[in-house]
Amino acid sequence: MTKNNPPQIQIALIGGGNLCKEVLEKTVLESPQDGINARIKAVADPDPLSPGLVLAKRLGLLTVNDYRKFYSPELDIDLLILLTPEKSLLKEILATKPSHIRVLSYNVFCLFWETLHVEERKLREKTEELETILNGIQDFILVITPERTILNANKAFLDAMGYKRQEVIGKKCHEVFQKVDYPCRQEDIICPLNEAIRNKRPSQQVLTRIDHKGRTKYIEVTIFPIWENKGKVLKFIEVSRDITNRKEEEEKITKRLEQMVEKRTKQLEETHAKLLHKDKMASLGKLAASVVHEINNPIAGILNLIMLIQRITKEDSLNQNTFAKFREYLNLMETETRRVSRIVSNLLAFSRESKFNLKPFDLNKLIEKTLLLNSNLMKINRVTVEKMLAPAIPQMVGSEDQLQQVFMNLISNAVEAMASKNGGVLRIKTEFSPQPDQIRIEFEDTGIGIPPQNLSKLFEPFFTTKKKGKGVGLGLSLAYGIVQEHGGSIEVRSEPGKGATFRLVLPLRAPSPKHPKNGGVHEWYKDSYR
Repeated sequence: MTKNNPPQIQIALIGGGNLCKEVLEKTVLESPQDGINARIKAVADPDPLSPGLVLAKRLGLLTVNDYRKFYSPELDIDLLILLTPEKSLLKEILATKPSHIRVLSYNVFCLFWETLHVEERKLREKTEELETILNGIQDFILVITPERTILNANKAFLDAMGYKRQEVIGKKCHEVFQKVDYPCRQEDIICPLNEAIRNKRPSQQVLTRIDHKGRTKYIEVTIFPIWENKGKVLKFIEVSRDITNRKEEEEKITKRLEQMVEKRTKQLEETHAKLLHKDKMASLGKLAASVVHEINNPIAGILNLIMLIQRITKEDSLNQNTFAKFREYLNLMETETRRVSRIVSNLLAFSRESKFNLKPFDLNKLIEKTLLLNSNLMKINRVTVEKMLAPAIPQMVGSEDQLQQVFMNLISNAVEAMASKNGGVLRIKTEFSPQPDQIRIEFEDTGIGIPPQNLSKLFEPFFTTKKKGKGVGLGLSLAYGIVQEHGGSIEVRSEPGKGATFRLVLPLRAPSPKHPKNGGVHEWYKDSYR
């Protein structure tokens, strides 16, 4: 036998009374002797009905009526413990025992036994105190081995999950929590025990677990690993709580919020549509006022020519020269009438609710037509136009009516920005790039410019710096939406006091309304165009 593995001490008890029975119950029945370097092998008492001897027989120990049989070398007894107080018996044993057998007297054993009882009572009291504390805690507390076996669980866990103690203790955690007979797989659920081992610190997660009735519970779990000196996990302490009610309440609140947002969004859409119509009507009103002046001129000319013809027919005799003058007057009247008709037609086209109807059109002609509608507005505000329209632009496919609304808005804004400076110059430039089939349109004015803090909000709905009654801040937002519908982008560059430039980039063919919209809005200050 090596030094590291000393031989086991063989013990024999002398006296089979109640003390012997108590010793056997505590050492053999309640606390198995596996792993202890000593074991009780035999009991001696002359009374075959003594309680200690009866229990020893039931436990399979050697029982004799004469203690001297323990002296036999075949039994290999190392220690005799006296459990009877007769002093004469102690003297007899000391006088007759072989030298290799040691003896523990009754008084000495009782001293040790009482000391053990005191420590046992203290330990039991501490254990009961600890269990009372654990059972009084409302959080769930479990002790789990590295092999995933549940060693202990407090009352709060058992009551909340509907288990009895014997249904949990000694079972694998996955058998209790997930109702499966195999460890949790990584693809199914993130095991908090594995997380604690991998990160070498407590792990906290929200998991779903199944209670005794098969109901799914949301559990907030925190795992505290207890480490051995060699860096291995001795056991896990799990502290958790049932947050099912909180999760269900959160889901109800989220659902209510979604319904409120949906309802509010619908209201905003309706309000937005009304304000869009109001903004368009306001723009149409300003346009109509400007067009009235534009129409007055040709009508006044036509009226003057009619009055002149009437006077000639009354005063002069009709001859060949008179008919030649009439033909000249009629040609002028026809020209002016067509001019009025063109202005009215363009005004009606703008006022109609335009739909996203794709068709080919000439972009340069659309700009010219829009400028004609705004000619009187520009004349009143002393704004001149410089056009740099590329002649070789192919026909574009898109919504002519909607893009005219964009141009109307940009031209009107540019005129208003220059009106406060007593006039200015509006430069309009178009370019075509075959690769990747894009048209660029620039509207550059010499107005008051846009403050830097307003650039980021320029295309937001309802943002406006105009006075009350001059607009509701939907013009540029509407323009941005239309350009996006065409798969393009709109950019703005401005420096206070030095005017502003809006650049539109449009694909030669607008995407179908069913396709995703591209494009966006960019802003920059003093940088050049890319």
